[in-house]
Amino acid sequence: MAAKLSAGLLPYRWRGEWLEVFLVHPGGPFWATKDDGAWSIAKGEYEHGEDPWRTALREWEEEIGQPAPSGEATLLGEYRQASGKRITAFAIGADFEADEVVSNTFTMEWPPRSGVVGEFPEVDRAEWMTLDVARKKLIGGQQPFLDRLEQVVRTAEAP
Repeated sequence: MAAKLSAGLLPYRWRGEWLEVFLVHPGGPFWATKDDGAWSIAKGEYEHGEDPWRTALREWEEEIGQPAPSGEATLLGEYRQASGKRITAFAIGADFEADEVVSNTFTMEWPPRSGVVGEFPEVDRAEWMTLDVARKKLIGGQQPFLDRLEQVVRTAEAP
């Protein structure tokens, strides 16, 4: 069985000397009390043969509720999570307000085997955070994207 594929955007901006990234917290009751190690880049699944960039743009609109930031994007690579899912991420310089997020929703039975079906936002909150904070908050399998972003940004600034 082929691994699941996912693609997303990792917006970044400078605040003085601090590099910040935009991360999302997954919605739904399973994630409600989780914080450190629970955040993610805004991303979603796609099928083999689909374009990861187009997927990243589509998923951004679904999870954030607004068009993706415009500008030149940089491929950060593809990394495999512990689950086996392969995630491709693109960095893009941007600056917008995190409180403008309006996520799509999903339905699920909760509590499990209760027969009660609820509707939950796919993303329940989003924030700009420094790389130090992001390293604590981001799910482990996506940590390499922060390292790669930092490398790309520092290389771009080198004389």
